[in-house]
Amino acid sequence: MEYWRRGMGRDDAAAMLTVVTWLWGDKFTRGDVAKLHAAVQRNLRYEHRFLCVTDRPTDDMPCLTAEIPDPGLTKIKGCFARLRMFDPEWQTANYIDDRVVCIDLDTVITGPLEGLFSRTEPFVIMQGGNASNPCPYNGALQMLQCGAHPEVWGDFSLKAARATPFFEFPDDQGWLAAKVPGAAGWKCGAESGVYVFHKPGWPGWDDRKNSTFNDDLPNGARLVTFSGWRSPKRFEHLDWVARNWK
Repeated sequence: MEYWRRGMGRDDAAAMLTVVTWLWGDKFTRGDVAKLHAAVQRNLRYEHRFLCVTDRPTDDMPCLTAEIPDPGLTKIKGCFARLRMFDPEWQTANYIDDRVVCIDLDTVITGPLEGLFSRTEPFVIMQGGNASNPCPYNGALQMLQCGAHPEVWGDFSLKAARATPFFEFPDDQGWLAAKVPGAAGWKCGAESGVYVFHKPGWPGWDDRKNSTFNDDLPNGARLVTFSGWRSPKRFEHLDWVARNWK
C-alpha cells in the first residue's frame, strides 16, 4: 500500500507535521514536485516531512514517496483520490500521527508558512477563492489533524458524491463541503496571505475591467495557488513566480 524511502520508520515520524502533495496524470511532473518540495524547505521552519503520493516510479523523487492506494479514482475528474488522507488506516500505514497538510502542485510558496500551520482546529481548508464555483472550499490547501473526520473517507462513494451539490462535476471539495460544513478556513486575501491567482481575494478582483488583473504579488503573500487552466508554468515571466517556483 505504501513504500517509504530513506528508511524512515514510525519512531522517526512520531508527532511530526507531514506535508503531502499528490502526483498523477500528465499535467504535472516530478520536476514540479521538486519545486514544491524545495519551496516548503525554504519557507517552513517546523520539523516536518514532505511526502509525494503518486502512481509513477519514484527513483528520482527528492522526497519521501507513497503509492496512491486508489489509482482508479485518478481516472475520474474531481480529485477524489486525495480523500484517502482522511482514512485512519492510511494515516497509520504512512506513520502520520500528528497534522497533515495537503498542498497542490500548482502552488507557489512566497513567504513563511509557520503562521498558516499553527492552527489548532481539526480541519482547516482554503476558502473564498472560487469565482464561478459556489462551493466555499478550495482543496488546493488543507490541514487535517490525524484521526479527525474519518467519515469523509468512510462515507465516500462515487454514488454518494454525485448525490451532493456540485458545480460542473462532482469533486472532492464539494464532498468536503457536504461532510464538514462550517470548517475552519484560510480566507483568501490579505488577512491570511493565501491567494488563488486572479481569483476572489486577489488585488484588483473587485475592480477588474475587461478581464484585466494586477499580476503583482500582493504584500504579505505566503502562498499562491493557480487553478483551472492557470499554472505557474504559464506565468514564469513574472518575477515573483520565477523567484519562488524553482
